Amino acid sequence: MNRSILIVICDFLLLSLLAFSTVDIKKVSDASTGQVKMELSATNQVDTGKDLAAVMKVALDEERKSRDQLLGELQRTRETGGKTQAQLSEREKQLQSYQQDLLTRDQEQRLLQQQIAAAQTNIQTLSSRLESTSTDALMSKEKLAALEAELKKRAEQSSALERQVMQLARSNTAVLNEKQKLSGQLQVAEVEKRHAEEQAVRMQQEVKVEREEKAKLAEGVKALASRSGELTQEIRENRPLTANAVFNDFVTNRVQARFDGVRAGAFGLDSSRRRDTETVLVSDGTNIFALCHVQDTPLTLWNPGVDWQQLSGMLGRNGVYVPIRSLSFYLRDPRLVLIPVTPAEARTLGGRIYRSSPDPYKFQDAVLVGAREGYYGECRFEIDLTTPEYVKLDRSVLKGLFGKFNPSRGDLVFSKTGELLGVMANNSYCLMVRNFDAAAAFRFGPDVRAQHTGDILSQLYSMVASMPLKLQ
Repeated sequence: MNRSILIVICDFLLLSLLAFSTVDIKKVSDASTGQVKMELSATNQVDTGKDLAAVMKVALDEERKSRDQLLGELQRTRETGGKTQAQLSEREKQLQSYQQDLLTRDQEQRLLQQQIAAAQTNIQTLSSRLESTSTDALMSKEKLAALEAELKKRAEQSSALERQVMQLARSNTAVLNEKQKLSGQLQVAEVEKRHAEEQAVRMQQEVKVEREEKAKLAEGVKALASRSGELTQEIRENRPLTANAVFNDFVTNRVQARFDGVRAGAFGLDSSRRRDTETVLVSDGTNIFALCHVQDTPLTLWNPGVDWQQLSGMLGRNGVYVPIRSLSFYLRDPRLVLIPVTPAEARTLGGRIYRSSPDPYKFQDAVLVGAREGYYGECRFEIDLTTPEYVKLDRSVLKGLFGKFNPSRGDLVFSKTGELLGVMANNSYCLMVRNFDAAAAFRFGPDVRAQHTGDILSQLYSMVASMPLKLQ
């Protein structure tokens, strides 16, 4: 209730009390006109009660409007507080506390209204009692003062509550501002995060491209290294060596071959024969053989051939020896003897294993090494279309470098790249070694009579005799 309304109510009450007091005085002073005055006083009393009721009604209406306004503001405050975010839960709890306080205040105001209604009733009662006693009027005045004090107290509490609601509204505004600020910061952070993710994707793509470029570069380097190795090998294969280098390589890797044979002689006496020569180990990539001419063995290609009783031999190098288990005759020309060597035996002997020249026509010049005499020198070979398995020695171009240089059958011929070209079949033609196909083979042992070596040697001699005279 407003203070002005309370003042008006108090003024009416005082005027009523004064009116009642005046009536009593007039009763004492003028008895003759008492009846008229009483009627007037009664009339004034009735009018005064009506005015007081009207004023109290207006005051109650104002109080109800104020309360409705306060409730409306409270409802708007509740609606405003209900729109806050989950992260403002603490603020919402405080607002709920304030709302509970408002509900308490509302209950108190309702109680106050009840008290006011009771006060109105009391005022009416007091008005009726004021007619009989001034003491009752004084008591009513004291009660009215107490009621006014209580109303004043309630008004102060309502004002305090309004201030709290306003403070809460300001707090809500600050929280909303902070929320908007945080929302803006969150949007900025999301934009920065998106930019960072895009930058990370770009960096990943750049790393991927760089890795691909490095992989391509590594492949290029590998290809270049491989090509470099191939070029180095090609240069090495195509670079001609000097005759001294080829002969030194032969001396370093040569293998001594010794053959022993026993046959039946005249008058029932056995005849033995031994041959020694120097050769090298040659491989076609699968098999390993030592090569020599048949004249460097005890065997002879002739008709009739000799039946041998025993055959034995050994290969040695640097004091290490391995036994010869067998020998075979080259299919193209049986004058070339092939001695098989196992990989283990080759490792025991050590030294280089030569490869047959894949391109014997790469260089026209070659290096000829005497297997028995120990000479060597440079010579030139020509292609003879009538003898595709042979190359012909050009004796007009001979350059001996060591010893009595006289090329003859059984000499080893090396290409300028250090590969084995072949073996001299006679004094003019070199048999090129392309494979290791065999026409016949003898097994070595203490008794070889069952192999009928004489018949086989006769057949091999027939093969040689059927060749052109220039090759025999």
